[in-house]
Amino acid sequence: MSETPLALTVNGEPVRCSASTTASLLEVIRDQLALTSAKRGCDQGACGACTVLVDGKRINACLALAHSHAGRRIETLEGLARGGLNPLQAAFVAHDALQCGYCTPGQIMSACGLLSEGGTLDRATIAERMSGNLCRCGAYSNIVDAIAEVASV
Repeated sequence: MSETPLALTVNGEPVRCSASTTASLLEVIRDQLALTSAKRGCDQGACGACTVLVDGKRINACLALAHSHAGRRIETLEGLARGGLNPLQAAFVAHDALQCGYCTPGQIMSACGLLSEGGTLDRATIAERMSGNLCRCGAYSNIVDAIAEVASV
């Protein structure tokens, strides 16, 4: 399949690459741009390991066509981590909100999106709104603790 030019803004930087018109945003981020925080989990949008922010909204990058996001602002964990840990990342560490770490980038990016959505965030609401991100190690209560700490600030 032939590739066509693609211009994106990723982590605040304009990038140009080539991709098939059927390439997912996840494929471009990982394979073309070598940003590996977004993980390939289920490739069906069910696990959230590939969560990134597009114009501040959380999406499953495995389900998004890269070419449909030209000109939009895409943020991965690599962009969030510029200049050291941000408060959410620090809270994940402090609350031991990870075990194997595979889902952690997607969890953190989803939590960033959740926090920007606003509204009252009690533990039950946080757990419900994070339900699209699976953790096979079972660190859910610690993940909720980390998000709740940052939400209360």
